[in-house]
Amino acid sequence: MSRILGIDYGTKRTGIAVTDPLQIIASGLTTVATHELFDFIEKYLKEEEVEAFVVGDPLYPDGKPAQLAPHVKGFVNKLRKLYPHIPVHMQDERYTSEAAKQVILQSGANRKKRQDKALVDKVSAALILEDYLNR
Repeated sequence: MSRILGIDYGTKRTGIAVTDPLQIIASGLTTVATHELFDFIEKYLKEEEVEAFVVGDPLYPDGKPAQLAPHVKGFVNKLRKLYPHIPVHMQDERYTSEAAKQVILQSGANRKKRQDKALVDKVSAALILEDYLNR
């Protein structure tokens, strides 16, 4: 069985999540500096079999593309070019950052951990991937 890799792309940091091999559970994996993202993906693909990528689609509440959308589109195009054998799916990421903050708060994390943007990105990636799995 192979995994699905979830990606919450950002201009500075990118949250990464992954499913278990049975593709039942989505878990936050790590946060990577965006300029190191393709190196991370390459290394990960050498260690694990990945069936698909799920990338958060940045949209405003009215459904129009958010300011980050052109960056995400460029990233997705490069991802498809480098790994044409692995499908890339877009998943609406509206409100995932706010939901991630709530998940972290409900987990009982201390104030410092709740303000950790890298943790929010990782949890957001897990929520994007979870939404995709629930689709």
